Order: sequence, then structure tokens, then C-alpha cells
Amino acid sequence: MSSNLRILVGVCTYNEAGNVTSLLSRISDALPDADILVVDDDSPDGTAERVRQFAESRDRADSIKCLVRDQRGLGGAILAAMIAAIDGGYDLFCNLDADLSHDPADLPRLVAAVGDGCDVAVGSRYVPDGEIVGWPLRRKWMSRWINLIARRRLGLPVNDASGSFRCYRVSKLAELDLDDQPSEGYSFLQEVLLKLHHHGATFTEVPITFTERTIGDSKLNFREAIRSGWTVLRMQSKGS
Repeated sequence: MSSNLRILVGVCTYNEAGNVTSLLSRISDALPDADILVVDDDSPDGTAERVRQFAESRDRADSIKCLVRDQRGLGGAILAAMIAAIDGGYDLFCNLDADLSHDPADLPRLVAAVGDGCDVAVGSRYVPDGEIVGWPLRRKWMSRWINLIARRRLGLPVNDASGSFRCYRVSKLAELDLDDQPSEGYSFLQEVLLKLHHHGATFTEVPITFTERTIGDSKLNFREAIRSGWTVLRMQSKGS
């Protein structure tokens, strides 16, 4: 893989002041030459200020930035980061959760997988050597249910369509109409995979260990899981 690839790592945050400094430090260690964009949904806990303080402390104000939105929703936040990657002329775009449930040390493996020729590398909990640590049975059931619907109803060629730990080839993202009624919640994660699948993208899954957050509250609840499932069914009916 060429060391000249320009990489943008996107992180979407809402009330992640307790995690974001450690996260940014670990991303910087894993991919020292990558730029980082935090898309913050106007967190009242000072997340954006923590990002700015970290960037200044590392003398990286030009490569670690924070975009504060006045809207809320994971789908819209990831979309904003993807558009920044396209507009910025990056080669690869990586995304991971802000709560440290994804280990930034796994980023080089996802980058290498795309560098080896595929268009999308998915950090997967549901392939051999993938694992979930710390989830109750209810959370595991919700995740399995969402992914079962995505595979069977949409024909997605991945086992973990709902996880947000991914690396994308930006030129492939640029082929999509990302503004075509994007989903605002977690279902955006399936929606973008479906659009990429229909554009002939190639996929691979990289096993990861997903660890339940220890600081802050999860943004995924039963209502969001139900909404995600219904959105998948809507996408099937649209043939999108």
C-alpha cells in the first residue's frame, strides 16, 4: 500500500467529552499521517472544545478539525464527514465510533484491506475472530436482528452491516448520490452499503473486538433498532 495515500478519519460525537481526547490520541498513534475530522452535533458537554484543545496541544490544528452542526443524527453526521473526504480529495475515508468501543489500533488493518484492492473494509464483529465484549443479551439480539434483515432483505454481502467501523475508497463514495434522502439514524450505515453494492463496490470484512463503552451513555436503544429495521424494509421496497 502506498504511503502517499491521503486518509481522513471521521468521528461523529454527541456528549463525548469524557472519551474524545483519548480517542484522538489513539487515532493519531495508529495513523500518524492521517487527518481527523470530528463532526459534533453541538454537544453541551464541551466535546468540541476538547477537540480543539487536543489539536492545539499536538500542534495539529490544520489536520485535526471539529465541525459543529446544529442538527443531530448519526446518519447526517457521517454524511457530512464523507462529503468532507470527497471535497478534500482524500483517497480513503475511515469512520469509527467515538466511545472507544472500536479500537483505533485496528485502523491500519482496515486501511491495508482497502489498499490491497477492495473498495470497502468493514470492521466486523460477526466473522471468525470477531467478538463483542460487555453487551447484555438484549443488545446482542438487537444487533443480530438488524443484520439478519439487512442480509436477507437487501442482499448485502457482509455479516456486519450495522457497525460503523469502516474504511472506504473515497473515489467509490464519490460515485454515489449521498444526498438522496439519506437516513438520519443508524440505518444510514446499511443505506450507504446498499448504494455501494449497487454501484459494484467490492467488500471485505476485518475481524474486530467491539467493547462496550465505559464512559457515557449508548446512543442505540430499542426504538432506534426498530427504526433501523423499518428503514431497511423501506429501502427494499424502493429498490434503492
